[in-house]
Amino acid sequence: MKNIKVTLKRSTIGATEKQISAVKGLGLRKIRSERVLQNTPAVRGMVKKVIHLLDVEEVEA
Repeated sequence: MKNIKVTLKRSTIGATEKQISAVKGLGLRKIRSERVLQNTPAVRGMVKKVIHLLDVEEVEA
């Protein structure tokens, strides 16, 4: 199964409440924090909302 590695590259200052919630839901806190998550529709939806704040790459599990 494919996983995705998500890295927060920009601050959430100035972002909307929904965007901040999506970043927290992905498990990201500080700039340059990373998480490896399963590639599910729910995770992809959260990533799509804040793609301008993230770096996303596919990794093998």
